[in-house]
Amino acid sequence: MISVGDELVSGATADTNAPWLAERLVSFGIAPVSHHTVADDEQAVASAILSVCERADVVVVTGGLGPTADDLTRQGLARAMGAELVLDDECLARIREFFRRRGRTMAPANRIQAMIPAGAQALPNRLGTAAGVAAAVADARVFLMPGVPHEMREMFNSEVASRLPKSDAVIVRRLIHTYGMGESDIARKLGDLLRQREGDVVVGTTVAAGVVSLRIVARGRDGSSAKRQADHVEAQVRERLGALVVGTDSDTMASVVGRLLRERGQTLATAESCTGGLVGQMITAVSGASSYYLGGVVSYADQAKRELLGVPRELLDEHGAVSERVAAAMADGCRSRFAADWAVGITGIAGPTGATDEKPVGLVWIALSGPAGTQTHRHVLPGTRGHIRRRAAMAALNHVRLALM
Repeated sequence: MISVGDELVSGATADTNAPWLAERLVSFGIAPVSHHTVADDEQAVASAILSVCERADVVVVTGGLGPTADDLTRQGLARAMGAELVLDDECLARIREFFRRRGRTMAPANRIQAMIPAGAQALPNRLGTAAGVAAAVADARVFLMPGVPHEMREMFNSEVASRLPKSDAVIVRRLIHTYGMGESDIARKLGDLLRQREGDVVVGTTVAAGVVSLRIVARGRDGSSAKRQADHVEAQVRERLGALVVGTDSDTMASVVGRLLRERGQTLATAESCTGGLVGQMITAVSGASSYYLGGVVSYADQAKRELLGVPRELLDEHGAVSERVAAAMADGCRSRFAADWAVGITGIAGPTGATDEKPVGLVWIALSGPAGTQTHRHVLPGTRGHIRRRAAMAALNHVRLALM
């Protein structure tokens, strides 16, 4: 896959096309092997195409098909093919009709969008003026598509998908999300699963917001054989990691907690200080959360902790707002006021100010009040203020998840 655009190279715009394309290619049994991002430069585009055509059967290129002087992808393909750009009359007619339907006259600059490398085929764009291109370079099939996401997706589905080579393999991808252990320790537990290929299965790791996700990619002659291989590896991962496994694929910590609460017919409420309502936000991002989440209190000031949650003044005076006793009192008070089965209390120092030698930045106390009593957990979390707050919210939900399990 090649993404073209100065705005992508500079980081001004995020590339949303590549992840979508990768997923679609996998569904056709075609495994993406690399992704390149290049600037709006004819030579850079040509070099990228020639380079990847040496090791890929299919090359998909997005972006750089507009009418302006910096849109040079079609020129780059022509250079890679050693061909001239020639006018495609049908393509030009479609572009003119596009403008006519909108009551406009085609500008002369748009004529370049009907120029196609000799020997290539134009792909109609039903949603815009940037025609795509299908071509052959060496032994690879090359497809140029517009960078505008909705135009690219429509063109892929209507024009490119049917031209893809038929694969003898079916690819099954699966994500297993874990929480509570770092990537290196996860790798140590998994050992040979990460170091070796088992048949046609490859396992890798990705880390985001404290969640270590394991990517399982299985290839088989048909869907059932690929699924069997993925299932076999997933079973080994679950056996080795146990309760560290949160869920799979689109599962999130909040959705898994919600599912466990719903299965048990139980409810949850939250009392947050340093996280400022972030736990409640994560929970309510899941559709249907109202069936198990009763509500929350953001008790940032000591007065709010006293008046809204019933935290005794003497506890705050003696131990301070960031303490084990206050976290427990917040959780107990929240559970009582909401009449919930479970309640979480969170208090901490997100920084960068407010720390002492005894209470450093990142210190967070999390209490979970439930049917069997109240548990407290001490965390010292790394990162910026935003990192600490999010990690504290994730840790709180994880304590709920483990208690429900």
